Amino acid sequence: MSYKTNRHSPRFARLTAAAALAACAWAPFSASAGTLSIAMTAADIPLTLGQPDQGYEGNRFTGITLYDALVLWDLSQGEKPSELVPGLATEWHVDPQDHTKWIFKLRPEVKFHDGTAFNADAVVWNVDKVLNKEAPQYAPAQIGNTASRMPTLRSARKIDDLTVELTTSEPDSILPFNLTNLFIVSPAAWQKDFDAVPAAVTDAAERAKQAWAAFAFHAVGTGPFKMNKLVPRQQLTLDKNPAYWDPKRIPQVDQVLLIPLPEANARTAALLSGQVDWIEAPAPDAMAQIESRGFKIYANSQPHIWPWQLSFAPGSPWLDKRVRQAANLCLNRSELKSYLGGYMQEASGTYEPGSPWYGNPSFKIRYDEDAARKLMSDAGFSAGKPVKVKVLTSASGSGQMQPLPMNEYIQQSLKNCYFDVNIVVTEWNTLFSSWRLGAKDPAAQGADAINVSAAVMDPFFGMMRFASEKTFPPVSTNWGYFTTPKIEALIEKARNTFEPKALDAAAAELHQEMVDETPFLYVAHDMAPRAISPAVSGVVQAQSWMIDLTSVAKKN
Repeated sequence: MSYKTNRHSPRFARLTAAAALAACAWAPFSASAGTLSIAMTAADIPLTLGQPDQGYEGNRFTGITLYDALVLWDLSQGEKPSELVPGLATEWHVDPQDHTKWIFKLRPEVKFHDGTAFNADAVVWNVDKVLNKEAPQYAPAQIGNTASRMPTLRSARKIDDLTVELTTSEPDSILPFNLTNLFIVSPAAWQKDFDAVPAAVTDAAERAKQAWAAFAFHAVGTGPFKMNKLVPRQQLTLDKNPAYWDPKRIPQVDQVLLIPLPEANARTAALLSGQVDWIEAPAPDAMAQIESRGFKIYANSQPHIWPWQLSFAPGSPWLDKRVRQAANLCLNRSELKSYLGGYMQEASGTYEPGSPWYGNPSFKIRYDEDAARKLMSDAGFSAGKPVKVKVLTSASGSGQMQPLPMNEYIQQSLKNCYFDVNIVVTEWNTLFSSWRLGAKDPAAQGADAINVSAAVMDPFFGMMRFASEKTFPPVSTNWGYFTTPKIEALIEKARNTFEPKALDAAAAELHQEMVDETPFLYVAHDMAPRAISPAVSGVVQAQSWMIDLTSVAKKN
């Protein structure tokens, strides 16, 4: 797939990439035979202790590599959206007598990297690490990266060595999707670190904290890769796990080297100079040069939304639906797409026509500046009296695409419709933490909107967590405190619908209502472009935030 980029737009001046960058501030490294080297958009190595940070880039590179979850995503093809497949659980079902209980049958004869057995005790231990405050392994620092992604899970109970019962706070048909985010670590490996904490440390919480800090440097899971060496902010080396339980997914490369490079130009320069084999999110204006040098660009549809999530806190300018709809009508997404070299899909909602979850919204998101200005005039705004809006964003990050130039484009576009936009830039992990705290928290810096890209692979991730009082901060990521009685009822209906086609219909009804209420400025869906060396083969660009590194090979 080849696209042309508009290199001369004043709105997109910041997209110009110095791909021939001569000096970059990174530690020395180089692509070597047998090692697949990848430059990430993250500014630091995502957490390795079982529950990654750095958004879904963390899950992609330190989650599904080192660990497994009970339920996995099928990443073996890119022709249709990824679906759930058995992972450490071989099957599951909701209790027909009590829809707050799920039964999971576990995969037999699976070993952790340390040789200890995976079983029901390990599942209960890993649920307790984020939900049971009385458990010795309780890890408050991991809760934000986990509990907000599975807010109804309450407990786990062992039935036998290969069967567990999971209990939710209410009937929840979405739980299997949520469990793709709970990675299973070795209890025995953690216990060794806990026992090694100096006896002088007597506070139980502090002992657990120190044990988790130590565990991060020699993490032990069941995944297709094993940890070799972690150097914070510089690199993480993973080794092939030749004894992985799924013989079809034993890695083809001996090692993977992960390097944090948050600046797009630096990543591009590292690829062109041969220092890495693979980069996430190349600089858009460097695509032609990258391809002319023989590198391949991979891209595909992705369950992703790049929005402004709007605040509904008292005093917010977005409380008026006319203002929300005007912003959505004022944005020329087609022009934005051309400036990104074609590597985005225009958003007309969280989902698009063709998705079983799209529905039939009465408000059609499109480009119509005249209609936008009419709405703004009706709301009392004009060129001489614009509405002031502050948006919080990052300079880089998982799924953020090219956040600075994209936000500057939106800033200039909305000016035509009586918006005065102030962009506040912060570091990605700081932004992500602020997202979980909500618009009313001081961490929001008084922002009226937040620009955090979101995974939308299921109805909870795409809609429910942004639209219910039950997901107000800090429970989950309804940053803007948005909800309506009708939407609450539709969420309840979907959660209580367990038959797949009926769930699709309930999700479509919910999406239709959300687009009509317009709690987001819907901008784009990422195509997750990545540039990769011609020496690398076996890359499957799934329609997912995840990518399977086990199929990837590299010529010596």
